Amino acid sequence: MDKSKILTIVASVIGVIGVFFLVRVIMAGDDAIESSLDLQSSIVDPFIMFARFLLIATAVLTLAISAVNLVKHPDALKKALTGIVVLGVLLAIAYFMASGDAVTNSVGKVIKDGEAGAVSKWVSALINFTGILGLLGLLAIAAGFVKTLIK
Repeated sequence: MDKSKILTIVASVIGVIGVFFLVRVIMAGDDAIESSLDLQSSIVDPFIMFARFLLIATAVLTLAISAVNLVKHPDALKKALTGIVVLGVLLAIAYFMASGDAVTNSVGKVIKDGEAGAVSKWVSALINFTGILGLLGLLAIAAGFVKTLIK
């Protein structure tokens, strides 16, 4: 059997199961589900568990296939490791730029669980990291645009 046929069959089965759960939720109605905890746990919980299973299965398969491909292609492995090291260096830069100060609201009061310390420093570091990656992304887009204009 062809790989694409197997993939089509698996996708179809997953789709039919998803439609089955969706029809159960629609038939019960929003009001009935919101008012009855037993009904909610018997109809919505299996739907959520199925979605969670699909998410975990997809993540595991993606990581496994990526790992196998990286092992098969050493050049790609070298590029991937280089990228991971670059991201690590950028994260270190973001961490050292971050402040561990308390998180305050608009009037200067410390918000709940916003005390100064390691958690606040990591949150600030990840915000800085996101900003650095966003800036690098914009620069890459601009460089690609300029390169296209020059050609």
